[in-house]
Amino acid sequence: MIAGHVHLTDFNIAAIVKEDLKATSIAGTKPYMAPELFQTFEGSHPGYSFSVDWWSLGVTAYELLRGQRPYVMRSSTPANEILQTFHKVHPSYQASWSLEMKSLLRKLLCIDVQNRISCLAELQDLDYMSDVNWDAVLSKLLPPGFIPNRRRLNCDPTFELEEMILESKPLHKKKKRLARKTKDQGSDGSPQNGQLQQRMDNVQRDFIIFNREKSKKAVDSDSSELTMTEKNKAIEDGQNNNVEPVAFLSG
Repeated sequence: MIAGHVHLTDFNIAAIVKEDLKATSIAGTKPYMAPELFQTFEGSHPGYSFSVDWWSLGVTAYELLRGQRPYVMRSSTPANEILQTFHKVHPSYQASWSLEMKSLLRKLLCIDVQNRISCLAELQDLDYMSDVNWDAVLSKLLPPGFIPNRRRLNCDPTFELEEMILESKPLHKKKKRLARKTKDQGSDGSPQNGQLQQRMDNVQRDFIIFNREKSKKAVDSDSSELTMTEKNKAIEDGQNNNVEPVAFLSG
């Protein structure tokens, strides 16, 4: 979010799909994935198109309004159970929300792809959006409702981010967690896990750890060949290459 204007990021698993084609690869975060993606998991659907992104938009909008997602599921939930959830569980819409907002969310969170909003033109045609100046939105001329403070962290540093900040050896922890998960799933010998494990080993092997104390001792032991000024400069350079750990307060 820059100056309050929302930006989409992290396109590492995004696919470019032509209008007359459908995608078949399975990737994403399960709570935000559309029902037709899980049908592909089951082998009962030939593919999917842009409509899956509009479902994800509906989930995100619902979560922003209510503070929780419309469907409860975990990353470990099997695809067949998730498909059953879509048909058995109906999202709850707060009484305080306007009828127009509820209608919009229902059109985005529509299991039937043919009846789901699947393009910008369909969104713009809604009465609820009739007074929106789309040119001003695209040009970032409308004043945002929230402008983040650039001097503060405006996100919750959990999961991988928290691990990278708090763990002294995050790669080592990641490797252990991956091995434990693989063992629990009973798929130690699968080619995919073998390749991933090899890549993790390569990263850990090539990751150079800078030891400031060791560098300082090496400088001290070599004092006969360095002047006092050169020795201090070497220690200072070593300190500048190592970021001091940030203190965190719990609670």
